[in-house]
Amino acid sequence: MPSNAPTFADLLGDCDHSAVHLELRDAYAPTERFEAWRRGERIDWDNRQSWWDDYLQTIADTVGRGVAIRRARVVSEPVSEYIRWEHYVTHELIEAGEQVRWLPRRRTTDLALPGNDFWVFDGRLARVHHFDGDGAVVDDEFTEDPGLVKHLSAAFEVAWERAVPHDQYTV
Repeated sequence: MPSNAPTFADLLGDCDHSAVHLELRDAYAPTERFEAWRRGERIDWDNRQSWWDDYLQTIADTVGRGVAIRRARVVSEPVSEYIRWEHYVTHELIEAGEQVRWLPRRRTTDLALPGNDFWVFDGRLARVHHFDGDGAVVDDEFTEDPGLVKHLSAAFEVAWERAVPHDQYTV
């Protein structure tokens, strides 16, 4: 990513009303947190200090300013091990104020979804994630192209409408 690219905190800081995120992969590059979960370690949700971090605080601060942050995840079923972990840790996103929904991939066949994960901020700026085959981010593409941002926003909305709210989706 270019060094002059805005940080995620900057992008959210510039938001006035909405930030939406569409995730399309069944697995991403493993992290230490994922590996710990695989070893059977679990988060003590009652000890917020042990899991709350700057990212979650940024989400909470943004939601606190009245910005709606919504995330839709398209997933294959049965879900991958990685998605089971994501479902488990989504508790922290919900606590921070994000709204999260899950869309089974089998319910997307008639949808024109893009090939990449993305964020759209206030319906005017998109941050498109490009991953390698193992799920690591290669780079992020930023665009304010009105046609592309409109396409991404519409794709998110149709996925969101079909998706199942987090508290109703089981893995």
